[in-house]
Amino acid sequence: MSYPPQNPYGPQPGQQPQYGYPQQQPQQPPQPSPYGPYPGGGGMPGMQPQYPVAMPGGAKTARVLLFVLAGVNLIGLILSVMGLSGVSKASHGLSPYSAAEDATSINISQGLLIAAIVIIVVFTVLAITLALQFANGGNGVRVGSIVFGVGTLILSLSTFPLGLVHTILGIMVIAFISKDESKYWFNRPRY
Repeated sequence: MSYPPQNPYGPQPGQQPQYGYPQQQPQQPPQPSPYGPYPGGGGMPGMQPQYPVAMPGGAKTARVLLFVLAGVNLIGLILSVMGLSGVSKASHGLSPYSAAEDATSINISQGLLIAAIVIIVVFTVLAITLALQFANGGNGVRVGSIVFGVGTLILSLSTFPLGLVHTILGIMVIAFISKDESKYWFNRPRY
């Protein structure tokens, strides 16, 4: 036993005491966990989740698909307008003595084509608007895109053989926008 007792926190024997500020240890960058992120969050419990700074691939793909759907809708709009003009020419060619059933069927055809044109215009405008909002839109754009995809899917199933392209694209929009990476993109904080 030595006298006085040794202090494990004091200066070592033979060293001169330091005056002023104590020297700091060099800062180490935080090391990533070898076990992956904490379940249910971005990192450790109590930490803020890490949000993406660039649009993820799923959101980019959904955006491109919305533009493709708008282009396909424009093609359908052109065909519907051409069909309406053909039906209108046929209605002008009817003689006043023709059967009432012919006039009724032509009026029903014109009404259905006008309804189709209105629906196509609404869906085209929605697709373009939603696609343009992907860069800075919030969770409402994501929800709107999912609702748009479901609406496209329902309408395309009612015209299945002709609406096969819309069916496939609607399913793909729903799938890509529902991914977790897309959810994090649309829920990120905006400054």
